[in-house]
Amino acid sequence: MARYTGPVCRLCRREGQKLFLKGERCYSEKCSMGRRAYAPGQHGQGRKKTSEYGLQLRAKQRARRYYGVNESQFHHYFEIAERKTGVTGENLLRILESRLDNVVYRAGFASSRVEARQIVGHGHFEVNGKRVDIASYLLKAGDVITICEKSRASEKIKAVLEANAGRPVPQWLDANAESFSVKVVNLPERDAIDAPIEEQLIVEFYSK
Repeated sequence: MARYTGPVCRLCRREGQKLFLKGERCYSEKCSMGRRAYAPGQHGQGRKKTSEYGLQLRAKQRARRYYGVNESQFHHYFEIAERKTGVTGENLLRILESRLDNVVYRAGFASSRVEARQIVGHGHFEVNGKRVDIASYLLKAGDVITICEKSRASEKIKAVLEANAGRPVPQWLDANAESFSVKVVNLPERDAIDAPIEEQLIVEFYSK
């Protein structure tokens, strides 16, 4: 399935909650969820009965859109999570959180996951001293992500770092603004993942 390229605010409205896909706009009065908190389309304000399958589908779609992952990638991550020991749903979230673009966003090096995916793709980051331009690169505990030396002088990078300086960083990451780096202390447990995801419904969806 191709990546969605339409208006991302429609995705939040479709899921009925903010997915924080537009960075600063999501925290402003311009956010579409504040002005039109109903599904897009001519029938968006109509009453709808949601089946059990519908709830499971929406949970899966919400998670995909929140992390910016396409259908085949998401299913692949679920298969990996299913093979791991432990709770499948929590394993899935841990995998999604360990993506390079997500860690770049969580560390405050980008205003949204879309922007994180873009600047990672442009080769602005190194992992353990080696340049990585793959947004879906899965990190491990102990990995250190740094902004490349040449990229630190970029006005775009400076502006992003300044704009996100006050944003809290999850405890499982150790960000250091002075060295332009962030270390993955450990992969997060479920209670450390601040995401509007109902992982059990996703497990039920794929278990049919």
